[in-house]
Amino acid sequence: MRVEFGVLGAVSAWDEAGEPLRLKGPRHRAVLARLIVARRRVVPVARLAEDLWEDPPGDAISSLRTFVGDLRRALEPDRPPRTAPRLLITEGSGYVLRVPKDDIDAWRFEQVVESLGDAGPARVAQRLDEALGWWRGPAFADFGDERWLRAERSRLTELRLHAVERRAEARIALGRAAEAVPDLDAHVTDHPWREDAWRLLALALYRSGRQADALSVLRRARALLRDQLGMDPSARLRRLEEDLLRQAEHLDPDADASVNRVWEQATAAYEGALGSRARTRLESTVGLMRDLAVTGGGGLEAARHHRVAAVAAAEQLGDPELTARVIGVYDVPAIWTRSDDPEQARWLVDASERTLRALEPGSHDAARCRLLATVAVESRGTLPVGEAASGVLARPLQAAGQAEEIARRLGDPGLLAFALNGTFMQSFRRTGLALRRDGIGAEVVALSGHHDLVRYEVLGHLIRIQARCALADLAAADRHADVVDELADRHELPLVSVFTTWYRALRTAVAGSREAAETAYAQASDALRGAGMPGLEHGLAPLARLSVRLRHGASAAQEDADADWGPYEPWVRPLLLVEGGRTEEARAALRGIASPPRDLMTEALWCLTARAAIAVGDREVMDRAHTQLLPASAEMAAGSGLITLGPVAEQVAALEETLA
Repeated sequence: MRVEFGVLGAVSAWDEAGEPLRLKGPRHRAVLARLIVARRRVVPVARLAEDLWEDPPGDAISSLRTFVGDLRRALEPDRPPRTAPRLLITEGSGYVLRVPKDDIDAWRFEQVVESLGDAGPARVAQRLDEALGWWRGPAFADFGDERWLRAERSRLTELRLHAVERRAEARIALGRAAEAVPDLDAHVTDHPWREDAWRLLALALYRSGRQADALSVLRRARALLRDQLGMDPSARLRRLEEDLLRQAEHLDPDADASVNRVWEQATAAYEGALGSRARTRLESTVGLMRDLAVTGGGGLEAARHHRVAAVAAAEQLGDPELTARVIGVYDVPAIWTRSDDPEQARWLVDASERTLRALEPGSHDAARCRLLATVAVESRGTLPVGEAASGVLARPLQAAGQAEEIARRLGDPGLLAFALNGTFMQSFRRTGLALRRDGIGAEVVALSGHHDLVRYEVLGHLIRIQARCALADLAAADRHADVVDELADRHELPLVSVFTTWYRALRTAVAGSREAAETAYAQASDALRGAGMPGLEHGLAPLARLSVRLRHGASAAQEDADADWGPYEPWVRPLLLVEGGRTEEARAALRGIASPPRDLMTEALWCLTARAAIAVGDREVMDRAHTQLLPASAEMAAGSGLITLGPVAEQVAALEETLA
């Protein structure tokens, strides 16, 4: 039987038919609420007792067992006697509620809000209408200010307020401003400190034809902010008031509609002029996908999907020159060394190789260059990883060199920038090459700045942020990050801020307290959600938390031990086992462990492996780690520009001391 749980209001549970389950008294609901707050992690019985009673009575543990037994009967009334419970489970010295995320309304609400990313206003309004309808009152409404509940209740409340405001913004964008007014009016009454809500209410009133009311709302906001918080309105609110007074054109929804009409008319004219010319359509489509890829997470995912379809269509036409142009025109700069879609990347590499073989020898140099650069870029993170592989001239490395040679010979700046992107992606044949990558980044910056290649100029600065982190030159990395943010803001490149936000979290991890670093990384993880970059996102957040704890001499927390480590799991797991006191399991995990991929995380993952090998005395793995890390002794294990594990030299010294 499926059970659904509700905490967006009073704590409740319902069976498959939607009938409420009898959860008995307040202590029973408190146990259930405490386990839901733990988010599928075990809560020790002693901790439960401390949380449920200010001064636990002598029979607290016995009472808890009674409450748990009653809850199990309520949640699984048809469970046969002496069979293990399916939902409320005993693990070790505690209890855990093992339920799917979709079966708890708060978790389902959180998923909806986070999944919207860069979704359009119609989808945002529809999904948030549904999700906000799940709220039956304040979160955990039948509990007071319990210590264990404060953070979760505060988080859910903030998420709801954000959802209310985003739904209102979507309604306004859809031309439903009058519909947004009542909810926003109630919203600012209950939460007068939220300036964005005041801004949206004023805008909704103005677009409903109520300019005087809109100005009155802003005056009310100013008075409340001053009287209750002792502060003046933000510059954004003041600018809105000025724009309302002069009836600024950008406030008029018809201005947006006018832009849309221009787009629609231009599209219709283009369609009419092209008729059935499939070849021109294909090239134009991929050019559009290239621009779409930098607009946000949804655009990036759509661009990847449509790009493959366009290349497949070009191949079906049997024209290798056309296929080469369709593949090569998608020269979107790439900074992360792990593919977002490895299967698609392999397909594109194969298509590029087929097209290279089909082109007439000795001709089409520019097309060959773009195909070779595509092979190099799409083969990111695929260099041979065995210890003897550093001398192997792999095909992607060869393709990068050939593309760069052709581009330099042709003297085409855009082509050279694309080729250098491939060279960067294949610059990981061994550790310790940060200075080499810094040189690539510097050339890309100079070339792009001189020829107005803005997206590649951003790429060059991002490469230099990574390289200067590895070279322990954070002052220079700061300067590059500031330039990147300015370029991204000026040219509307929203995905760029993901990398600068993560870099600044690394900066905080280096200079700040553990608490400040963990907060910065939590904010960076939020920025990554919905960005459409699974190759970057998967496993990165727990790895960042682990890096902070290791730098502060702490062990991994329980939630990290159970985290989804993604592609980093094989090199993290031995250390987690060591810290959990499971030495033999750690030794078994290290036995024959593969080398990490040759990419931006190589040094960091070898450092983690080295720590575990030292802890269990595995000389073979220590020898391997020492060989791999030695060339990077002058660097920091921070080449990703996202996380740092400190100086590589410290890990090398620890290995040498232990081996001696």
